[in-house]
Amino acid sequence: MSQQSSNPDQSADPAVWRTVWVVLVGALAVVFDTTIVAVALHTLADQLHTSVATIQWVSTGYLLALGVTVPIAGWAQRVLGAKRLWLLALGIFLMGSILSSLAWSASALIVFRIVQGIGGGIMLPLMATIVMQAAGGAGLGRVMSAVSLPAVLGPILGPVIGGAILAHLHWSWLFWVNVPFCVVGLGLAAALLPADGPVRRVPLDVVGVFLLSPGLVGILWGLSNAGRPGAFGRTDVLWPVVVGVLLLGGFVGWALRRRARALVDVALLRHRPLASSSALLFLSGIALYGAMLLLPLYFQQLRGMTVLGAGAMLIPQGIGTLLSRSIAGRLSDTIGSRPLALAGFAVVAIGTLPFALADQHTGEVWLTVALLLRGLGLGAVTVPLMALAFRGLARNDIPDASVISRIATQVGGAFGTAVLAVVLEGALTHARSSTMVAAAFRESFWWCVVFAVLGVGLSFLLPGRPVSADDGESSSTAISEQSPTS
Repeated sequence: MSQQSSNPDQSADPAVWRTVWVVLVGALAVVFDTTIVAVALHTLADQLHTSVATIQWVSTGYLLALGVTVPIAGWAQRVLGAKRLWLLALGIFLMGSILSSLAWSASALIVFRIVQGIGGGIMLPLMATIVMQAAGGAGLGRVMSAVSLPAVLGPILGPVIGGAILAHLHWSWLFWVNVPFCVVGLGLAAALLPADGPVRRVPLDVVGVFLLSPGLVGILWGLSNAGRPGAFGRTDVLWPVVVGVLLLGGFVGWALRRRARALVDVALLRHRPLASSSALLFLSGIALYGAMLLLPLYFQQLRGMTVLGAGAMLIPQGIGTLLSRSIAGRLSDTIGSRPLALAGFAVVAIGTLPFALADQHTGEVWLTVALLLRGLGLGAVTVPLMALAFRGLARNDIPDASVISRIATQVGGAFGTAVLAVVLEGALTHARSSTMVAAAFRESFWWCVVFAVLGVGLSFLLPGRPVSADDGESSSTAISEQSPTS
């Protein structure tokens, strides 16, 4: 496993930043689309004359399409090349967006959302791959601070955009809003991304596809059903998750024998930076997406705010993330990911604590400060972990590492959302007054605090400070990170 660069402190080339901004334009549409639609399910059910249970498949179908396509992104890039695959995936997402905006029924919208998910599932890991390969190991923290922009802002600004659209425009604009990003993104990518070599013949690991993709879909589908009555005891939760875990375990055994010929080379998890960052990305997915389920519901159900008002209350969290993101990126290139993750998870816990103590009368100023703190902590956690996953890897290993880290984040988010949905639903079952509803939310937010504290403990497993070439290390090891004992 050869390394890419001799110095992590080296600034990325201007051409790398051009690549970053090109892929960001298209990626913004994908990430914002997920959270924009999430706040619109009740409106879509009313407008398309169907039940909430049916319209829920607008989100579930999209999620499952991501689960199918994320694992094959690395193989598809090796066959087509990064630029061709990016243009193809973004084109598929554009087509899905236009068709979704023209949908005439709930069934049509669900099908067209699956088309969107196919494109988005390829784009999410491919974005990181394109940028990390362009960077060649130089300034990974700084570069990843820019690449992470859609991921950290999507769950925060998406509800605001979705609420504004539903308040003033037809629901179809939930999807039309993607079109300018896609069109501009396609033009920029066609003109500015480096040209690919000839199309290659790379054998597809068919057995791996039939193990990993259905396994991931089973886990995601099962977890998405856990918030309904019956929770984890439901057959549509228990069986998909169990089968999904078994298939995932089967894929690991299969991939360890095939190594580089596998759909995803899981042997890369022997590389400590990737393994430890993936574990913490799983936990950060819980901390971000799990809490993002609770926060809008808290403001709407307990404090009587509209969808737009609840989304606006989350803006301070986005501001905090923006403030810490670039700083965390620079620091991760010098002091390493461990201290930043430790501090970040601790700040997330402190920023969540006021909600674990709040009721319907808690002052909004106090909650605004808490959300700002949460955002600062999330930025300090997410960016260094995303950059750490690629430290010390050879160029050819980056596509598989990108898929692994994306799956860890996606499953972590699904798991966190499922657990907190179950906790909240159970606590609300016997709530007969606003005081009892407030207590239910407090109990749920305490779980968020526990997840964040667990993140503090697990952060000690991360590698230490990046080794610089100035420390006397050879160029072949300069961007790896020292172990805690070094």
